[in-house]
Amino acid sequence: MELNEYALMDAAEAGMWWYRALHARLGTALAGVRGPILDAGCGTGGLLAGLPGGQLFGLEYVAVAARRAAEKSGARIACGSINAMPFADGSFAAAVAADVLCHEAVAPVAALAELRRVLQPGGRLVVNMPAYGWLASAHDRRVHNARRATAGSLRRQLQAAGFAGVRVRYWNALLLPLMVVQRKVLARGAAAASDVANFSPWLDAILFAVTDIERRLPGWFPAGGSILATATRPEI
Repeated sequence: MELNEYALMDAAEAGMWWYRALHARLGTALAGVRGPILDAGCGTGGLLAGLPGGQLFGLEYVAVAARRAAEKSGARIACGSINAMPFADGSFAAAVAADVLCHEAVAPVAALAELRRVLQPGGRLVVNMPAYGWLASAHDRRVHNARRATAGSLRRQLQAAGFAGVRVRYWNALLLPLMVVQRKVLARGAAAASDVANFSPWLDAILFAVTDIERRLPGWFPAGGSILATATRPEI
């Protein structure tokens, strides 16, 4: 990812509606985990800074972002690639890969094999992915996203990697029409900026409220701008 995008992330992730919505989803998915948690591809540390507990670890490819993540979160951060992680087998009770498998520097098959390796038997994997190849935009180019997924393709990918108990759901469904307008009409030019930005307080509050209402609704949505998956490393 471009260095200026890390700076934008660092400035925005504590307050911007998108990060708050994502971190709320990830926090719910990690509920009940007892033991060390890894944020693989932790960026500048926003998720780790908001998680409770003292057994928090991060992995980040870019050294300057890894240093910032350590400062922000107090977690133990390693600098390295998710394709070949510097952790022992079975190190973690849970691992998160939030909008990481989509990056061009990531080899998804190798990364998922590594995530499975570093999880304890019965350990929990949480994955977030951007949805739909047709939604690719200037934002994806800015943050070096090379792939987007569907719920079905992500499910098959996790199952092929040897994970069990795979649950996959779309989210950010209520805001999907606005995403389409933003990405395909308002910011469709090659020179457009990424979606990470400071919003006016009232707009940010409205957008977050929509995602929070959606999170509290029962059932599932047939489409959405993102996909959240949970799975486990089998006990044997």
